[in-house]
Amino acid sequence: MYAITGITGKVGGALARGLLAERLPVRAVLRDEAKAAEWRAQGCDVALAEMDDAASLTTAFRGAAGVFILPPSEFDPEPGFPEARRVIAAVTAALAEARSGKVVCLSTIGADAPHENLLTQRTLMEQSLEETGLPVTFVRPGWFMENALLDVPSARDEGVLRSFLQPADKLFPMVATQDVGRLAAALLREDWIGTRVVELEGPARISPNDLARAFASVLGRPVRVETVPRESWEQIFRSQGTQNPLPRIRMLDGFNEGWIEFIHHGRSAVKGTTTIDNVIAELVEASRA
Repeated sequence: MYAITGITGKVGGALARGLLAERLPVRAVLRDEAKAAEWRAQGCDVALAEMDDAASLTTAFRGAAGVFILPPSEFDPEPGFPEARRVIAAVTAALAEARSGKVVCLSTIGADAPHENLLTQRTLMEQSLEETGLPVTFVRPGWFMENALLDVPSARDEGVLRSFLQPADKLFPMVATQDVGRLAAALLREDWIGTRVVELEGPARISPNDLARAFASVLGRPVRVETVPRESWEQIFRSQGTQNPLPRIRMLDGFNEGWIEFIHHGRSAVKGTTTIDNVIAELVEASRA
């Protein structure tokens, strides 16, 4: 039995469907009973648990040959990341108590970054899970291609892609969520000892200019990049309701300045197969629907 958290999301869903396709038993770890029927219909066992509740997580993880941890993302964390620390404490305690066979945890590029930023939440998770003594694999994917969903309205309606990643011709490691799910499913079926890190990016690195070209191809209209000046970021994020924008700003700095990067600049990273053109086409089609 494989216990999967975050199963209702893109990564967790792709992972679960991959395991189910191999006729492997899956336990869907859900917060909401209303979402259970879909997964029961696909043959899953269901366990209800909150990610910051060690007791319910222990029950959900007990007896599992492998557990997939998809930590919730806090995009506007309080200083010191107390929200993430509560989840980390609960997940670590549950895994230690349940003593599942092995763990695959969705981490991120930048979990080893030298400066604190939004992704430090994953650094803290890695550090804590490593102390459980269980076989743990941390999957560190690049920037999700699906983040371009936020760019669909401006690209479609204005022919403009406003980019916080810059300069516009800089290549960034990106990956599709379905490739992350497929890799996680494969890793859960493997056996290993100790702790390991697996990096993952797409078949080619992508610049903001490449994103604009993909949008232009799908939309059938010119799309140009406008880089958003850094001095305006804090005001923009605060106008969107963010109370503590510094972690997000520092994350973007890390990508733009190059201190959020894969080991050996990705030469040893696993390469996914999904292209940015495929992802943009799906995002635009979904917006039309």
